[in-house]
Amino acid sequence: MNLKPFTKWTGGKRQLLPVILEKIPKQFNTYFEPFIGGGAVLFELQPTTAIINDFNTELINCYQVIKNSPKELIALLSEHRDNNSKDYYLEVRSWDRDSTYAKLSGIDRAARIMYMLRVDFNGLYRVNSKNQFNVPYGSYKNPKIVDEALIYDISSYLNSNNITIVQGDFYKAVELVKEGDFVYFDPPYIPLNETSSFTSYTHEGFSYEDQVRLRDTVKELTDRGAYVMLSNSASELTQDLYCDFNVHLIDVVRTNGATQKSRGKIKEILVTNYEP
Repeated sequence: MNLKPFTKWTGGKRQLLPVILEKIPKQFNTYFEPFIGGGAVLFELQPTTAIINDFNTELINCYQVIKNSPKELIALLSEHRDNNSKDYYLEVRSWDRDSTYAKLSGIDRAARIMYMLRVDFNGLYRVNSKNQFNVPYGSYKNPKIVDEALIYDISSYLNSNNITIVQGDFYKAVELVKEGDFVYFDPPYIPLNETSSFTSYTHEGFSYEDQVRLRDTVKELTDRGAYVMLSNSASELTQDLYCDFNVHLIDVVRTNGATQKSRGKIKEILVTNYEP
């Protein structure tokens, strides 16, 4: 099936797919992706058995709704498309500012976030300290708010294979990893410079301590005999953390920085615990 991410997602891996595919193990058993994000790698590999996870509850809800209720989701997205304007977007964005948000169905929430990520500034997912979505409206002339065929295709893939969708901490998502399984980690990146702060797309954030815990998890999975690949920034800190593994430097074009200066070519790393 020709699958691709159903939403824009900061740090998406579509442009890096050729490099990632070149370096994945030739054979593996179960596929694990604890930071699923937009799912570019999952949809390219299309494994028959996988466990996917993210800490972001809104994102994981989207996967579950696409799997279980694609028709209803498409109907709601079509409503958003027909009403789309800056004022309408701001109204929809404000839904999480009061108690009514808790009463929304999972389908309502999935349609809301998928709509907003199609029309907001740079397709960013960002929340404030109260976990309220706060990205301004974008300036797209004809955003594709409803991709009916893609939603049905992803739903079909998730239902016709053994794909387990979970939500929570990355460590919990890899508890069942065994020898011969393949784990791909794509965590929130370590900042390239000291002025940046450790932030992520969950309001809880992803700290330096979390990065160390992730590195220790890679060591543990290596001892279990699993194949592990990890993406991160090419900061000195990252390279220090993963100095015991194979570190591959790659060139990336960053397109969604907030300023012109933060876009353009940068280096990232792919870490593997095996020789590709």
